Amino acid sequence: MNRPRVASVSYLNAKPLIEGLEAEVELFLDVPSRLLGGLMAGDFDVALLPVADVPGVVAAGGRVLPVGGIGCDGPTLTVRLFAGGPLAETKRLWCDTDSHTSVQLARVVLREVYGVSPETVQLPGGRWREAAVREGDAVLLIGDKVITDPPGSAHRFGVETDLGDEWKRLTGLPFVFAVWTARPGYDGGAVSQVLRRARERGMAGVEGIVARYAGVHHWPAEVARLYMTAYLRYEVGEREVGAMGLFWRKAGLV
Repeated sequence: MNRPRVASVSYLNAKPLIEGLEAEVELFLDVPSRLLGGLMAGDFDVALLPVADVPGVVAAGGRVLPVGGIGCDGPTLTVRLFAGGPLAETKRLWCDTDSHTSVQLARVVLREVYGVSPETVQLPGGRWREAAVREGDAVLLIGDKVITDPPGSAHRFGVETDLGDEWKRLTGLPFVFAVWTARPGYDGGAVSQVLRRARERGMAGVEGIVARYAGVHHWPAEVARLYMTAYLRYEVGEREVGAMGLFWRKAGLV
């Protein structure tokens, strides 16, 4: 029998969800924004899909597998807005397009918290250093680069905010960035058990994950440990499901 084809994001934050998974499935790693195309093309059976992409997959006959995801209940550390001045004066948002979800979340937060709907433009090559940032601009960054190569006041970014924290203050709810999602026509029942076991192994084995991967991703070990234990949430329960629905409505995705 062919093994299930499972795709995950390549960032450090996904490691507790895919611990030992390559022994039971064909495992593919990529940035979040590229997983949707592979899933809908049938290249993958299941993907750790950005939640902004989930409604379209479900409408086409796919389904969310209730076995976990990547979320937060407050700050994330790795989904952040940087600006040179007040966010309420933002006129242009440079977007790290590795995640469709984070771009949509930034738009929701800027509109509902700061009262602005800036023009959005793509970061050149996903690198903030190459952006022609001017007054009234903000930059959205996600993933490992927020820790390993963040902008700061020395680069005219004296203001920064964590979007997970902003969402929590706005709604009182957790936020979910990605969930395991099966492609249209794929049942996913058998692989769900495999994914659940991988998550349980990962959550129980964070110390080993830190030892193996923090250095590879250029993270300080203690920051990586706190990130995966104190900041991120890997289970998706009723509050998380409700939060996803609210986000989809606020972002105009449903």
